[in-house]
Amino acid sequence: MTSAKSVTRSAPSSVQATTIVSSLLTVQTSGRGFTDLTSEAAKFINEAHAGDGALTLFVRHTSASLTIQENADPSVLVDLTTALSRLAPENVPWTHDTEGPDDMPAHVKTMLTQTSLHVPVLNGKLALGTWQAIYLVEHRERPHRREIVLQFIGATS
Repeated sequence: MTSAKSVTRSAPSSVQATTIVSSLLTVQTSGRGFTDLTSEAAKFINEAHAGDGALTLFVRHTSASLTIQENADPSVLVDLTTALSRLAPENVPWTHDTEGPDDMPAHVKTMLTQTSLHVPVLNGKLALGTWQAIYLVEHRERPHRREIVLQFIGATS
């Protein structure tokens, strides 16, 4: 068994979670792809006067999803779109095709990804890593109006 030689941890901190702040974010997508929501989430946290706590994001749809991914190299998002298309292609005989050939694959892609995210908030800032961003992933080919519920739970300043 190998022991970890470079592991450190800060001292635990505690806050009284007395505040819940909610907002509805509406995003008009331009079709299949990723929309960066990080600045909108940070703006919400600022307007909520957040201290320490947690931000939950929840997309109110079954053919779009949320993810935290790399924000430095756009080719990552291109490759992720390609991977999802390979996992749930449009050119197979899906039973559910009422809204077109991209509808059922979009539902599968949402099932494989996430409809909600939880991001820690420390000292009023999203505790994302250097290369992380919060994205709405549109799985449908045509543009859609998507709603994301933002909710901060924690202490306010």
